[in-house]
Amino acid sequence: MVAQAQPIQEASAMVPPKHVAIIMDGNGRWAAQKGKARSAGHKQGAEAVREAIEGALNAGVKYLTLYAFSSENWNRPEEEVRDLMGLLKLYLNREVKTLHKQNIRLRVIGRRDRLSPDIQKMIDRAEEMTANNDRMTLVIALSYGSRDEMLDAAQKLARAVAKGEMTADDITEAVFADSLTTRGLPDPDLIIRTSGEQRLSNFLLWQAAYSEFLFLDILWPDFTKEAFAKAVSDFQTRDRRFGVRP
Repeated sequence: MVAQAQPIQEASAMVPPKHVAIIMDGNGRWAAQKGKARSAGHKQGAEAVREAIEGALNAGVKYLTLYAFSSENWNRPEEEVRDLMGLLKLYLNREVKTLHKQNIRLRVIGRRDRLSPDIQKMIDRAEEMTANNDRMTLVIALSYGSRDEMLDAAQKLARAVAKGEMTADDITEAVFADSLTTRGLPDPDLIIRTSGEQRLSNFLLWQAAYSEFLFLDILWPDFTKEAFAKAVSDFQTRDRRFGVRP
């Protein structure tokens, strides 16, 4: 839900962001620069995911959300989508046990019904295995689009009103937020996008109302835990007012 007004803090007294979200952009360009297939960029991008997780753990971040595959990405060439789904299955097979050992909870948001049944089962098993972990929550936005998410929430609430289960006046910001796939998660304090592009690309549009943004020129496969640490340091210098005057 939209962040509520909070007391203004001095920059030096600010703690690390509780929730960091990353738009992982630049795999294709990284591969092109090196004369490799796009699939090579996606594979190297998976290595950068490990770096981001390590950086988040080192910084004391409690929630890390990664934009892995958007609803629009289904329109990419069939071969590339197939490669990405194969990489996802490989990641779920190899990394979930490691996440569990690190006491990290895995949560996936997005339209699972568009994923193959075997991937859906793998996600269900991974979420079940890590459900009680509390060191950090890793959220993977997969087959995710924020406009779809908000439309689904609006339709869900409209049906509840039509059935007499609630009235239109019952729909508050909190009720709407609880109808989103991110229910139970705090809004992101910091949203990072790599590759130099400066747009949200249909990512967490509702949740980003008072997020800080950081756009990095580095391509995602070159992202490191050191880059994450610098991003956190940048965040800590910012004066977050949440629309309130001092």
